[in-house]
Amino acid sequence: MRMTETVVLGASGTTGRRVFERLAARGGRVRAAGRASVPPFDWDDPATWPPALQGAGAAFVLHPELALPGSATAVHGFATVALASGTRRLVLLSRRGEEGSAMGEQALRESGADWTIVRAAWLSQEFSEGRLWPAVMSGEVALPAPQVGEPFVDADDVADVVVAALTGSGHRGRVYELTGPRLLSFAEAIEEVGEAAGREIRFLRVSMEEYAARLSARREPLVRASLLRYLFSELLDGRNARLADGVQRALGREPRDFADFAREAAAAGAWDGGTVRL
Repeated sequence: MRMTETVVLGASGTTGRRVFERLAARGGRVRAAGRASVPPFDWDDPATWPPALQGAGAAFVLHPELALPGSATAVHGFATVALASGTRRLVLLSRRGEEGSAMGEQALRESGADWTIVRAAWLSQEFSEGRLWPAVMSGEVALPAPQVGEPFVDADDVADVVVAALTGSGHRGRVYELTGPRLLSFAEAIEEVGEAAGREIRFLRVSMEEYAARLSARREPLVRASLLRYLFSELLDGRNARLADGVQRALGREPRDFADFAREAAAAGAWDGGTVRL
């Protein structure tokens, strides 16, 4: 069977969509794999993995949403199925400083696949199209975020690195830790978003208990609410308050600054109004 170039898990998400679009624009054979795709792919149902991978030579693997110890078993199982299906090149998008993701990374290393690990900081696009967009649009972003720096990375930089690893040479067995060029607290990031958007956006630091109550009040899906509480309770203790050079090593250029992201997102109408996507 002729191999398709790539299967993209999570092709409807912030990074996966960009990866899919870049691969398609290059003229490569690429297909999306998710719960709504045909055939479907579901991390919770290993029986869906072989059909989703059939005929693929490479795959972009988005780490399971809840990075718990069991997710490492899922990553290892997926890699085993991929190799049996003839899908040898696997590029895993992982989270910085997160124990479950680290276990998933190790499982991939030990799988025998031609692997590349892309370990990313918080995406700048969380403010323009992700989990924090509704709060930005409401004019108040309430988070249990301490005054600690985060090197927000642009999703376009992440997608460029993933595509390079999927299609180019010299990326096998590499770990690329991706950050932006400077540290910003969430309060500082919100201030820059407000300046770019030309609107007043208030940052409010709240306790984890109040944050959980706010998530419940707006009927946040349980899985997403659990992930958000986990991220803010575990990962903002200073462990990620440092810059890394993964963009430079993978692409030979500097990463995009958060201010550039904010200006371009504002120019594209990210915060112009409309219906808040809760």
